[in-house]
Amino acid sequence: MSGDSPLSMMRSAPRPARKRAPVPRRRRLWPVFAPIALVLVLAIGWSWLWYYAAAIADRTLSGWIEREAALGRVYACGTQSIGGFPFGFVSRCTGAAATFSNNQPPFDVHASDVTFSAQVFRPTLLNGEITSPVTLSNPGGAPVFVAKWTRAQLSLLGLPPEPERITVSLQQPRLDRVAGPGSGMIFQAETAKVDGRIIEGTARNNPVIEATGHFEGAIAPTFHPLLAEPLQGDIDAVMRGFKDFAPKPWPVLFRDMQAAGGGIDIKLLRLERPDAVIVGTGRLTINAHGKLDGIMSVAVAGIDNIVPLLGIDQLIGQGINKLTGGSGSPSQGLGTQGLGALDRLMPGLSGVVRAGTNASLIDNIKKMGQPIEIEGKPATALPLRVDDGVIYLGLIPLGVVPPLF
Repeated sequence: MSGDSPLSMMRSAPRPARKRAPVPRRRRLWPVFAPIALVLVLAIGWSWLWYYAAAIADRTLSGWIEREAALGRVYACGTQSIGGFPFGFVSRCTGAAATFSNNQPPFDVHASDVTFSAQVFRPTLLNGEITSPVTLSNPGGAPVFVAKWTRAQLSLLGLPPEPERITVSLQQPRLDRVAGPGSGMIFQAETAKVDGRIIEGTARNNPVIEATGHFEGAIAPTFHPLLAEPLQGDIDAVMRGFKDFAPKPWPVLFRDMQAAGGGIDIKLLRLERPDAVIVGTGRLTINAHGKLDGIMSVAVAGIDNIVPLLGIDQLIGQGINKLTGGSGSPSQGLGTQGLGALDRLMPGLSGVVRAGTNASLIDNIKKMGQPIEIEGKPATALPLRVDDGVIYLGLIPLGVVPPLF
């Protein structure tokens, strides 16, 4: 046993270490506030971007309206509202109206609702929708024509006054004459679309414009018997010779084309009826009188169904009218009295003349052309000539194109 006393042993014994209270860490607040600040910055930035894009879109729309006003087409709104935040720009016009004062004859247009919109990242592309019905009337008068559709869309690309592309698309359009002679349906279709764009040059310097059109289920019986059955069609044409595309009427643009020796290249023309198909290509020019000249190569499948609709019997009837001193009234149709004179000589003779004329004409046309195929169907390739605005199939006049200026 050691000689240390209990007291000394107690004094020398090591004291247990004291536990220090943990120092509380200061919590960092930036991870909490940083996302909030980021959201605020993005919201402010997006708002600024929207207002900037909306200002561009608004100036673009105003610029197109000013361009139209320079052409004598003045637009007005009953009430107008602007919205679309945060992803786009929307301008809505209720009670829209337009005055086309430079047209001959001038007319007024009224629509219930027109809306134009643009996306934030592409404010120079305007997309419009027009609610039907749209009425056309004489200035200050009652409606003469009414146009209806289930949907009408308009797309306009470019900075005014220099368009780059224009597209119009209609679903189930219909045009009716509601006043005056010839009241009734003029045109209707399942779909119709027209697109025009500059493919060479610029709007300021020698623009080359490509125009395409497509329609399905279209009929226009008052224009021509060929259009009395549902028609599906495509056209692709390129117009060359414009000096510029400044705000000016189309007759002035076509006069520039004629002076420059330009023309219209028909890259594709395709018309399909239930009983026939017509396809063609060619080139047309404009003469000093503003009328079309040119040659097209066309191919016709179902020519036996097309020829009876060309009205050759009517031309024969007109000749008989002159020989007999008659004059067919408009209500009877051209040449009807002349053919009726044949029936008075011998009942049923006019039908024999019609059938014989058409059969002989079909045979001569087939001999004049070359046999080919269209989509596996027998067809005849023929030259289609346009001379001073008159369209001829061989020596047979098919119709007249009005002067372009």
